[in-house]
Amino acid sequence: MRMLIVDAFTDRPFGGNPAGACLLEAPADPAWMQRVAAEMRHSETAFVRPLADADADFELRWFTPVVEVALCGHATLATAHALYATGTVPPDRPVRFRTLRSGVLTVARTADGGLEMDFPARPPEPAPAPDGLAEALGAPIGWTGRNAEQDLVVEVADERTVRGLTPDVAALARIDARGVVPTAVAAPGQGYDFVSRFFAARILEGDGEDPVTGSAHCALAPFWAARLGRDELTGYQASARGGLVGTRLRGDRVLLSGRAVTVLDGTLTE
Repeated sequence: MRMLIVDAFTDRPFGGNPAGACLLEAPADPAWMQRVAAEMRHSETAFVRPLADADADFELRWFTPVVEVALCGHATLATAHALYATGTVPPDRPVRFRTLRSGVLTVARTADGGLEMDFPARPPEPAPAPDGLAEALGAPIGWTGRNAEQDLVVEVADERTVRGLTPDVAALARIDARGVVPTAVAAPGQGYDFVSRFFAARILEGDGEDPVTGSAHCALAPFWAARLGRDELTGYQASARGGLVGTRLRGDRVLLSGRAVTVLDGTLTE
């Protein structure tokens, strides 16, 4: 079966967040999908297969090397890019994905050649900072809140603080959260509105940092829209690879936009 490696939320190879997009023709065993994801070792590998149902065109599932996840933005962007790039979906038609726990997600091409995803908004609600959070991040923290995905949004002093974080990965793994999302308003003149990073030490290998996390922006978009007074914003995720995520609130949904680049197109033999 065909598999592509796609860098998402970037317009250049080896930037943004890499994801595997495995184009299935029939249902696959979840245990096999988990083994493939462990072999690929990307933060997420997506598996997509066609459907004949009226409410969706494809089924979509996402796996880290360790576990299946409920929602993944960059691998959804990568999968839509793969379907358009291979001619599986005509360029003028939106793609509708049925997911196990996040409903039907729609992705469409934009006039400027990017992709826009229709995701559920997941605004964080104020919550006490867990014990040891500041020490684990290695920086003073301000507002903290949790959302339905159990992401812990943490406001810190400024963009410089976000960029300079060198957290204690083992300590972060003891924090009760899917991911820890330090964020701050952007420094003036950067071309984006807010900056963030995403640490998921419980489900990601190595340093536990995800390069560019679309699903985290389901929380960041409503958070910063309320703070900045605008529904349309651009976020920059300041990992080593880095990537831009456009956000636009629309009721209880958030439209996430970005670009993607194919870096490998091959055949999975097992």
